[in-house]
Amino acid sequence: MITKTSTWKNNLNLRNYGLSVALIGIIILFQILTGGRLLVPDNIVSLIQQNAYVMILAIGMMMVIIAGHIDLSVGSIVAMVGGVVGIAMTQWNISWPVAILLALLVGVLVGMWQGYWVAYVGIPAFIATLGGMLIFRGFAQLLVGQTISGFPQEFITIGNGALPNFLGFTNTPTIGYVEGVTILFAVLAIVAYIVLSVRKRSIAKKHELNVEFTTTFWIKVVTVCILVGIFAYLIGLSTDGMPVVLLVLAVLVGIFSFVLRSTRFGRNVYAIGGNYRAAELSGVNVKRDTFVVFVLMGVLSALAGVVVTSRAGAAVAAAGMGYELDAIAACFIGGAAVEGGVGKISGAMIGALVMGVLNIGLSILAVDPAWQQAIKGLVLIIAVAFDLMNKRK
Repeated sequence: MITKTSTWKNNLNLRNYGLSVALIGIIILFQILTGGRLLVPDNIVSLIQQNAYVMILAIGMMMVIIAGHIDLSVGSIVAMVGGVVGIAMTQWNISWPVAILLALLVGVLVGMWQGYWVAYVGIPAFIATLGGMLIFRGFAQLLVGQTISGFPQEFITIGNGALPNFLGFTNTPTIGYVEGVTILFAVLAIVAYIVLSVRKRSIAKKHELNVEFTTTFWIKVVTVCILVGIFAYLIGLSTDGMPVVLLVLAVLVGIFSFVLRSTRFGRNVYAIGGNYRAAELSGVNVKRDTFVVFVLMGVLSALAGVVVTSRAGAAVAAAGMGYELDAIAACFIGGAAVEGGVGKISGAMIGALVMGVLNIGLSILAVDPAWQQAIKGLVLIIAVAFDLMNKRK
């Protein structure tokens, strides 16, 4: 017989909520240490824009890790795609939207190349993508012999600009001078979150699955809504308002969260990472789905390359150095299991935010870059150790 105490323990799963609490704790710590400078509105916008590439890569990397693999080539793909985009716009005189489509096509081809070796030939992903890392870095250096710049302003706006403020600003003594578009998107996000959360809980109850207590559920929902509201309010107070790249991230998170949670392909990815042989015996086309995972990773890497090139305003051969490590760290900090089969896109986003807050907080405190790397490495080890100890319990 299940006691009420044990049921509460099951509902208050430390693995599900511990990371969110840790992120809030890190933010509060750096807010205190920096004398309130961390949550200055323009710093929050910079945090999003500077770490957008990590979040985009972490979405794809989370899928790869859930499927039981790893991808070491994403940083090199970012550099190569930046070279392709730069050459397309400056030398071939291609418009920036077409150049972006060309970049995504390159991402598809790269993903097909790596997916073929991993899924159909059987080369371990670590080896296949290590080779890809060297190949694509070489191509990046061949494409970008010297820095390529002179991009259209519309392209640069992707990584640096904000959405047009067609709703104007509010200016009241209570809330201050807040940009309207940001508040609109925040309201839409909160409403969507409440509707989806209630719907998900209702479906789970209908199928007689274990659900959170009503009180626990609504505490979680209200807390998330409050945090989203505070986040949006601070962005609305920034100089330019809602960053373009934040909308891109929101769309990607929504799409890929739905894919993993609510589609057959998503369930297959979890099954493959959980037990490859069992998934194969149960009728899952493991080779095809593994192939698709790497194609999606290639597309997201290409998109990250577009964002990075836009943010920098130039294409350089050295772009993307170490990006694969940032993405992998974000996923493991965000709850991905080392052996695969476990993870959520939301966890990857929280992990990326942890890395981003550490970066900007330590930079504000003028901590030596060498110590910054050491601290981030320590956080990664602690996160993975926590995951392993939690599973042993």
